[in-house]
Amino acid sequence: MAEELTYRDEAAAGYDGAFARVTTRFAPYLLRAAHIAPGMRVLDIAAGTGLAAEAALNIVGPTGHVIAADLSPAMVEKSRGRLGHAKNASVAVEDGQALSFPDESFDAVVCSLGLMFFPDPLRGLAEFRRVLRPGGRVAVSVNTVPGRSYNTRINLAIARHVPSLAAAAARVFSLGDEMKLRSLLEVADFRDVEITTEMHRFVLPSFHAYFNPSRKVRARLGKHLSRFPRRRAKPCARKYGATSGILAASSR
Repeated sequence: MAEELTYRDEAAAGYDGAFARVTTRFAPYLLRAAHIAPGMRVLDIAAGTGLAAEAALNIVGPTGHVIAADLSPAMVEKSRGRLGHAKNASVAVEDGQALSFPDESFDAVVCSLGLMFFPDPLRGLAEFRRVLRPGGRVAVSVNTVPGRSYNTRINLAIARHVPSLAAAAARVFSLGDEMKLRSLLEVADFRDVEITTEMHRFVLPSFHAYFNPSRKVRARLGKHLSRFPRRRAKPCARKYGATSGILAASSR
């Protein structure tokens, strides 16, 4: 499953065109949950192309520092292009379940729509806890129930036309239960857990308008991708939204 979920060059290239509209909507809530403030040292793990890290950088200011880290080297390169102008920002290839940073290295750790893709989310949260300074906060955002998600139809299409990817697609909602998330955070030794839910609606006229696969993607998926219907769908904003649960927990 990790193989299917790894963002290679073609996925990194198309990420901003497809997913940025979602990430940027929820990033402000994520950063507020983490209590990001000027002068703080912040880790954005599973950072993708660095959208949340860029927003955090604008808050911490010149006296703070932001590290954008991701398992995918291609994603890290995209973050480097986005953040490279800032002297107080850096990027790194990191496994969120085995971070290379020393204990108590950060004032805050944020993870934007990434934790549900970790093979072992509890292990990832334990690492977040380890690198936090006393009194620091972790904030993660995850998708909630499929019925409220912007990509429910997309995931159903994936499962129907590319069965080998069905299990990977289902992980999008694997941490959508509030009690499950709270339990994971508490087992990882977080306290004062806060959970809020935010909903935004997106107009998605069709699968292809959203996904816009590159030639390399088409070459990899071949006949499977060609089976997706090209008829124009009704705008999804009237019926479907994207919901993300925002979680924050004190390190004490």
